[in-house]
Amino acid sequence: MRLFVNKNFLAWFYKKHNFFVSVREWNKVKTTFIGICRKKIKAGICRDKFDSSRIFIDAPMRLHTTFCIGGPADLLFYPKNIEEVQHIIQIAAAYEQPITLLGNGSNILVQDGGIRGLVIRFSSVMSNIRREGMELIIGAGALLKDVSFFAQKNGLSGIEFACGIPGSIGGAVFMNAGAYDSEMKSIVTEVKTVSVTGEIHSYTIDELEFEYRHSIFHKQEEAICEIRILLKEGNADDISKTVNDLMDKRKNKQPLEFPSAGSTFKRPTGYFAGTLIDQTGLKGLTIGGAQVSQKHAGFIINIGGATAYDVQQLITSIQKFVHEKHGVKLIPELRIIGEP
Repeated sequence: MRLFVNKNFLAWFYKKHNFFVSVREWNKVKTTFIGICRKKIKAGICRDKFDSSRIFIDAPMRLHTTFCIGGPADLLFYPKNIEEVQHIIQIAAAYEQPITLLGNGSNILVQDGGIRGLVIRFSSVMSNIRREGMELIIGAGALLKDVSFFAQKNGLSGIEFACGIPGSIGGAVFMNAGAYDSEMKSIVTEVKTVSVTGEIHSYTIDELEFEYRHSIFHKQEEAICEIRILLKEGNADDISKTVNDLMDKRKNKQPLEFPSAGSTFKRPTGYFAGTLIDQTGLKGLTIGGAQVSQKHAGFIINIGGATAYDVQQLITSIQKFVHEKHGVKLIPELRIIGEP
């Protein structure tokens, strides 16, 4: 949803809301459409007095993603509760601005041209975890490792598999993230969201349409705000041992010393993407600052100064060489968003 707005609209808006500049001053300003969008969103947010420490204008997305890549977002906002999410979405809708939703910024490649409109990023600001019986109710910004450790401390088992996934639980629900033969669909019971029109919805497990690295939110854009998961009683020492073993395995096998978006490709049926890439002899293949990890071929890493263009060219090369050698088409797991 992206509508162009002319100068007459903005002049009316400034006049109506007594914003920072007069109509006469505005008429002296030569600006692009992108500039208009930025000022419109900024106007709405400033008027509604959100905490300015959680609002960023022209935010370089390389500072807000695990890949450390990406051009500027017109406006980036870190909400602290579902009411703020609802409010900011209503403002963006009123001013006809596009909205992009992000979790921890993992599993994402933001293109070099950045993101137009409003980006809502769920983070530790919105990461409360509380227990109700055998269930945990979790803010969408909570990191999976923190949820795993909370469950461990409470003697609850079932989410150990997620302890090493570098993302938030909201993003994990969106992707139906998984590891070690387990997925989010095995523990999620309910998800609370805010729609693009600002309405609060609740989804049960039967409504979430979980599949491999897929949920209903791939086709139905809503802000995931709160997740309820059902665990089972376990022995704290056994849970701790499992978590520690999985974390050690991850440290030994994955290139955690470099920025990345996590696994680059989905697992093709009957194969492992990393194994196919390794067997094709592509470890260490480099384009610009992007490289196929020599530690785990399933990861593209940022070895310094990589651009989104570098990564996309490397993805294309990997797909071409693997298909030529093995006849297998690799499909990216990471989401590519923004403008070139």
